[in-house]
Amino acid sequence: MSQKYETTENSTTKLVCDIGVSGAFAHQSGFLNVAVSTAFGGGRLHCCRLMGAGWDLAQAISENSAALLRSLRIYEKEPGPEKWDDLTFQFGPRSFLCVDDRRILGLAETPEEAQALATKFHQAYALPAAPAGGSFYLINVKPTDITCEVVPLGAETILPDDAFSLHYGTGSLDWHREFTAKLNTSNHGLSILEGTPGTGKTSYLRHLMGALKATHRFYFIPTATMSVLSDPQFIGFWAKERRCHAERKFVVILEDSDAALMRRDTDNRDQVSAILNLSDGMLADFLRLQIICTINCRAADIDQALLRPGRLLTHRIFRKLDYTQATRLAEVHGRKLPKANDYSLAEVFADTETAEIARPRIGFAA
Repeated sequence: MSQKYETTENSTTKLVCDIGVSGAFAHQSGFLNVAVSTAFGGGRLHCCRLMGAGWDLAQAISENSAALLRSLRIYEKEPGPEKWDDLTFQFGPRSFLCVDDRRILGLAETPEEAQALATKFHQAYALPAAPAGGSFYLINVKPTDITCEVVPLGAETILPDDAFSLHYGTGSLDWHREFTAKLNTSNHGLSILEGTPGTGKTSYLRHLMGALKATHRFYFIPTATMSVLSDPQFIGFWAKERRCHAERKFVVILEDSDAALMRRDTDNRDQVSAILNLSDGMLADFLRLQIICTINCRAADIDQALLRPGRLLTHRIFRKLDYTQATRLAEVHGRKLPKANDYSLAEVFADTETAEIARPRIGFAA
């Protein structure tokens, strides 16, 4: 909401508020919801922001329908529970709640009332705690906006130490601990996980998300939308996320990112340059992003500027398990493997007609 002062013919001054730049639904950073702008004008306004894992918005609408001023319903073709977003409740002339799937904003004339509004809503409609696993945020690229949607992971994606060593071989647990230490101490940087398909790179990332869920937020960019890295809107998206989650470290996951990391050419120049700037440039100092890429190609084919010391946090090759290691892992799950030189994790956990086992999912799209 923009404001300006105008002087009338009789020399009196009045405050003019332009609500044309206000959002109709969401309370955007720097711009008030139009309903809030209209109610408060230039008067006293205080906001209490409460972040969370989600609320039962359908139940909140059912119990407060008379106070519901704005709502955005997400229509799904398939049957399922109602989905809502960007709700605005008005409980008094200057008493508002703006709610989406990640935050509550209490808006009132005093800080105490704003906090009471947000706290009461959270206590009444907070969803049960997510499973013990981690989570990641899927980035959605729209024509005029970039948003993200949380994807929770189950507790089974976190491996106990002994199981981790069985899955990834001798020395893997020590490397994992060193890597997490780097992610905890570094503000930005690039990590490359290399390996042929089925060697467990994505399963490892799920484990990592659970291990660092208290300190990090993970964002996943699908391969088809990787061009967003060079989109000017991307900077604004990260700046907004940083304001909302200043206490967290951010990790960007680029899966199967071979093309984006190869030596610069006309078809990938923008993506390589964007990764260089985001991982170790002046922009990296501001955004503080850690980037983890999984690749199937050899690191020797990667643009050498990405591999220089100071930018690269780690480069790990995920190899197949030798027959002895693969056999130990298979026996834990009650099956035997035919004699072979080596096995990928996908091969160890492949379904057969004689045995059915619980297997970790390979790939985010699995």
